Amino acid sequence: MGAPEEEQMHSVVGQSVEYEIKNGTLPEGKADAALEFLCDEGTGSAVEVNEKTLVRKIDWMIMPLMWAAYNLQYLDKVLINYASVMGLLSDTHMQTNQFSNLTLAFYVTYLFFELPTGYLMQRLPTAKYLGFNVVLWGLMTTLNCTAKSMGGLMTLRVLLGCFESAIAPALILITSMWYKRSEQPQRMGIWYLGTGTASIMGALVAYGLLFYTSDHFKSWQIMFLIFGLVTIAVGICIIIFLPDNPMTSRLTHAEKVLAIERLRENRTGIENKHFKWRQSVEVFRDPQTWLIAVIVTAMDIPNTAISSFTSLIIKNIGFTTKETELLNIPNGVVGIISILTVTYLASRFDQRCLAAVLSLSGGLLGGCLLAFAPQNMKAAQLAGNYLTQMTGSALPIMYSIAGANIAGHTKKITMNAVMLMSFCLGNILGPLTFRTQDEPNYIPAKITLVATTSVAIIFVLLLRGYYVWENRRRDQRHAGETHVQNSEFLDLTDRNNHEFRYKL
Repeated sequence: MGAPEEEQMHSVVGQSVEYEIKNGTLPEGKADAALEFLCDEGTGSAVEVNEKTLVRKIDWMIMPLMWAAYNLQYLDKVLINYASVMGLLSDTHMQTNQFSNLTLAFYVTYLFFELPTGYLMQRLPTAKYLGFNVVLWGLMTTLNCTAKSMGGLMTLRVLLGCFESAIAPALILITSMWYKRSEQPQRMGIWYLGTGTASIMGALVAYGLLFYTSDHFKSWQIMFLIFGLVTIAVGICIIIFLPDNPMTSRLTHAEKVLAIERLRENRTGIENKHFKWRQSVEVFRDPQTWLIAVIVTAMDIPNTAISSFTSLIIKNIGFTTKETELLNIPNGVVGIISILTVTYLASRFDQRCLAAVLSLSGGLLGGCLLAFAPQNMKAAQLAGNYLTQMTGSALPIMYSIAGANIAGHTKKITMNAVMLMSFCLGNILGPLTFRTQDEPNYIPAKITLVATTSVAIIFVLLLRGYYVWENRRRDQRHAGETHVQNSEFLDLTDRNNHEFRYKL
């Protein structure tokens, strides 16, 4: 499948990896920034670096900040869920349908800003652009504490959607810049753990604030203020400490060389700041684009519907407001366990699609319990609510599929935008299934969750079948072809690079 060892320009010796950098002339056109770095700064002499030590160093350098950013984007997005049972609805005179519109407004702006933010992300330093957006959405979260009406909340939700649109594509891109394809599912799972930890943190803080009473500054206002200020601080840390790519990082020269060379096997490149329209157009001609788009849309209809309305669902089962906030905590625990499990399995057995099916199957079981178990069976209803959290753990798997199977920097940027637009579409449709006239049990919405999760499972299996077929076709058509030197860093797309094979 891969190139011969001597053409990879490195050999493994014990626990160390010895790399010989061969200087040469860059090919015509705009190659990957990694190849430019190797040609400009490679010494031609052997350098020895321990790869495991380097990976640990990279993990500690970027993963905590990536987790913190994703933790806060999820938390800042769903704080309104906790606030809904803390007095927000009565204080702002909102009904359920109006509350749904707040979620809708966030994802509509998120959707329409994905392509512009993808373009800016390619043209600007990636980490700095991410940090700037984190600061701005932290400011929007903070200002929620001043909102007195539906109009004020709506304005802030619209702006929050604009700025949060950068987070997922940026983290997918950064992960693919630093890690091998085999390492990516678990790393994406680590920062995606932010959804679970955010659920726990939000529920605990919301529960504690329920004991606070004031006629002037309500508990939900304090919650927005606290997390908004924390987000701003994290955004500043990202701007200062998160490197934009391996070439400009705080690593030593030898470590930078190894960080680049170890990613040759990915055949997806590291970074290219030149936007290429041909690669962007190719995204929309690629069958995997549309399969992934359907999967992400279908799985996010139930995922967001539950995350936005879980407090109302639990409360309507028959629990008090304080009990509801505490019973939100297991949502985060289930999310964390399922994310760790499916991302580990995806990496361990190199089977991303099957790991996604496992995750979605758990969510399907939960949806069936919510929809069809008797409403007076609290245990079954609660179990169903918690199991639906497994649906969300399929998302980092889909992120890792895109990160591993899309090559060409502009194509990656565009594909990430399309995938996140699909994510937004699912998030827009999900809350709309919860209608005021269906209160308190929302049975039609719960049946919709079952149907859309089933669709997602079917299309994941179709996607896997496409990858198997395409890999076999390439093996047959391009058997015996010789390796093109440095093709890994020529910014070729996966469709143009005949040596590229898709991960299942």
